[in-house]
Amino acid sequence: MIALIQRVSRASVVVDNQTIGAIDKGLLVLLGVEQEDTREKMEKLATKVMSYRVFSDENGKMNLNLEQVGGSLLVVSQFTLAADTGRGLRPSFSGAGTPDQALALYEEFVAFSRAKGVNTETGQFGADMQVSLVNDGPVTFNLQV
Repeated sequence: MIALIQRVSRASVVVDNQTIGAIDKGLLVLLGVEQEDTREKMEKLATKVMSYRVFSDENGKMNLNLEQVGGSLLVVSQFTLAADTGRGLRPSFSGAGTPDQALALYEEFVAFSRAKGVNTETGQFGADMQVSLVNDGPVTFNLQV
């Protein structure tokens, strides 16, 4: 399971000219599911995302996590993160999770984050989405479990 996380001062998702999810300070999470992913991996990744220390403390060091700064999550499904780009000029998606598997783990990731008390907004699984963000830093990390 893959989470590309970006520290943002704001981010939003638009589908069919309607804003369906938006946050201020927090993390934009682009979430990719691979075939071998499980609920256990999802919980491990979600915990890592929420605990990852990417926000600055009073000394300007990345030492604070999402909860410590009162931040939010905007979780957007992105199956292209599971692409194999090692050969040729066209990505292969043979390692990506099936749509049913990916939807289930995406929804579980969102529910898990909310159950931990994190304000969590979402995109729309499988939709053509326009994602806007102001990357604060810029700060971007690729997390995998």
